[in-house]
Amino acid sequence: MRIAYLEFDMQEALRRMGLKQLKKLWNELLLMSAGDVDQAMQWLEQLWERHNLMQGQMSFEEFMRLLEQEGLIRRRDGQPDANPEGPPGGFELTRRGERAIRKDSLEHIFRDLKSLGDGDHRTPHAGASNERLSETRPFNFGDLSSDIDFNVSIRNALKRGIDDVALTEEDLEVFETEQHASCATVLMIDISHSMILYGEDRITPAKKVAIALAELIKQKYPKDSVQVITFGNEAQEVPVHRLPYLQVGPFHTNTQAGLQLAQRLLGRMKHTNKQIFMITDGKPTVIHEQGQLYRNVSWMLDPLIVNRTLEEAELCRRRGITISTFMIAQDPHLVEFVDKLTKVNRGRAYFSALDKLGGNIFVDYLKNRRRRVR
Repeated sequence: MRIAYLEFDMQEALRRMGLKQLKKLWNELLLMSAGDVDQAMQWLEQLWERHNLMQGQMSFEEFMRLLEQEGLIRRRDGQPDANPEGPPGGFELTRRGERAIRKDSLEHIFRDLKSLGDGDHRTPHAGASNERLSETRPFNFGDLSSDIDFNVSIRNALKRGIDDVALTEEDLEVFETEQHASCATVLMIDISHSMILYGEDRITPAKKVAIALAELIKQKYPKDSVQVITFGNEAQEVPVHRLPYLQVGPFHTNTQAGLQLAQRLLGRMKHTNKQIFMITDGKPTVIHEQGQLYRNVSWMLDPLIVNRTLEEAELCRRRGITISTFMIAQDPHLVEFVDKLTKVNRGRAYFSALDKLGGNIFVDYLKNRRRRVR
């Protein structure tokens, strides 16, 4: 075997390393701008000039041309590809650019994935599935022929002698198999105005977590499902590919509507485990009451709004749906409400810092995935 030795180009290696980090920064800016490429470009150009990004190895204009050449962005030509709500002209994200955001989000949120194990979701119960174990057992009526271990079965027949080998039903052994719990998840994201108030961007980490969780499930647990809904004055389902474009509005917080929609979506699923992940930073402030939107006008918890929301949490419990609430604020009224909701639903609650949100959700997802099979 011939080995060709080439000169190692340290400058090129450093440039590639820097370019990789620059693309991660670019994807972060895209999430912050709700997928507005032109806005993200303005922010990046300001950072470039202020901090001398790439140390002169590449100009801002060269980087933008590179993104265009790689098919991550394109000039807007009226085609409804990425952000139909965006202004005419300028640039837009491509599907390839959206995939790059999903990949980066997964790497960022779940970068310690390997340290948590291989992530298989197994129950301690043996049964029919596609996952074979090394152990075998005697064949029983109803077992699949494809699960027969012919090596062991023939060895059993040979124990009677080699003069007249005949394979009987008593010789047959089948592989043990392992049941895998399936899981349907609805991720609820609060898009009320408070998610961008007080100088803290809370919606971008929430979007990143939703994107990463959806990508994780798609790659590692394709039999599971994840759906995303937003809740402000109303609740609506959001297609996963639209998550980068999600924006906060001048909305209040209708947790009741979010839980109602989540239950309808989960009711269509036939998975073993069903759960709701709710990311919020505020207490419920509106509900639908007698066909009207009833709003709380004080800073305190409104008893009617709280009771109607807790009724939905109780319905979730009766339907076997666990609610995990991830609180990214610690307002006393929010804590009081979430404590009540968690107790009624018998769910879980987390006071989560924004930089720990992804890890908390991932661990909770795996934990509920291993839960026990009715």
